[in-house]
Amino acid sequence: MNANTQAGIAGSVKMRSRPEQTGLPEKEYEAFKRDIFEAIWRDLDPLEEQIENDEHVPHEIVDPLLLKMGAFGLMIPRRFGGIGLSTSQYMPILAEFSKIQGGIRVLVHVHNSVSHGLLEIASEEQLQAIMPAVAKGTKSVAFGLTEPDFGSGADIGTGAVRDGDDYVINGRKWLITNSDFATHFMIIAKTDPSKGADGISSILVERNTPGLTVTPLPETMGCKGGEHGQIDLVNVRVPVSNILGKEGEGLTQMEEVLEISRVFIAATSLGTAERAMELSLDFAKKRVTFGKAIASRQAIQRYIAEMGTDIYALRGMIADATAKWDSGRRIPAEASMSKLFGLEAVGRVTDRSLLIHGGIGYTRKYPIERLYRDARLNWLEEGPPTIQMAVAAHAFLNGYDWDA
Repeated sequence: MNANTQAGIAGSVKMRSRPEQTGLPEKEYEAFKRDIFEAIWRDLDPLEEQIENDEHVPHEIVDPLLLKMGAFGLMIPRRFGGIGLSTSQYMPILAEFSKIQGGIRVLVHVHNSVSHGLLEIASEEQLQAIMPAVAKGTKSVAFGLTEPDFGSGADIGTGAVRDGDDYVINGRKWLITNSDFATHFMIIAKTDPSKGADGISSILVERNTPGLTVTPLPETMGCKGGEHGQIDLVNVRVPVSNILGKEGEGLTQMEEVLEISRVFIAATSLGTAERAMELSLDFAKKRVTFGKAIASRQAIQRYIAEMGTDIYALRGMIADATAKWDSGRRIPAEASMSKLFGLEAVGRVTDRSLLIHGGIGYTRKYPIERLYRDARLNWLEEGPPTIQMAVAAHAFLNGYDWDA
């Protein structure tokens, strides 16, 4: 659950630093998608009530199920033991996860988003060391960007001072998703404060490193069981070889990594919106007032048409953004606009779905109550609406060509 800096993409379209082309042949992909969709509803959806009541994801149950369906390595190339999906192929699967209990969606989304980011910025040696275990779910990396006392950009407070062959890191991070089980954290820290934004780096830190402690934060409104903790780093010493990329590339790396992650958030908005509409259609056909199903009421039909319009538009935005990303492009404006429209669309759709369900929808009798709460996390992940507006406007004002 991280905010972000404003993207500095200007002028002509820029290509990504090191895109690794992936993707399954169509027949193989369709078979995999069918199997994982069935597993999501057969094995994971029945856990909703338990997780909502306990506000805890039972990893001893969930993790083996996710491993069996390949959910830990969805976009990890096969050379590391992953499934090897392209981002375009991943989007419908993430959307399907977003129809069931939100804590599971958070777990799957962040694990896969960060692993995809590592493929963009980590060295081959670093990837060989960690990625096979990430694909199996025995290791997991979490973002360490957002801070309680500073913003999420050039003004971060966490510092990493060079001491021989090590960095010594001090600072605090919070709202760190998957902090309850992550084995590694991608810590964003100032390695040369004199250089401002050009003096910030990404450093991989293992959870069991002395001086690093993880503290749970209070329970969340929705997406129950998805952990968002605080990390305290006190004289944490890690080898210089743990740096991702080069010194001073940290913010640029985060801009690139969080670009596609914002589209992933849009896909979660899409899945939640699709599920809300499915439930609304079913309810409207069955709920009878004054001798007629409420689906026959013009007001309900208007809600349904508006919901469908939002969903249709969001599908198109996601398809365009991911096609460009899979071609190796950077997508600063498209990513922020997809995330922005997605959160607004799922907000409208869940609002209308609640209205269609009426008072009974405000109870836990129907899943719309949970979907309504789960969707509100999308306002905040990877930056609030104001950040998305700023990034998109900044790109366009500096000559970004989204038609190139």
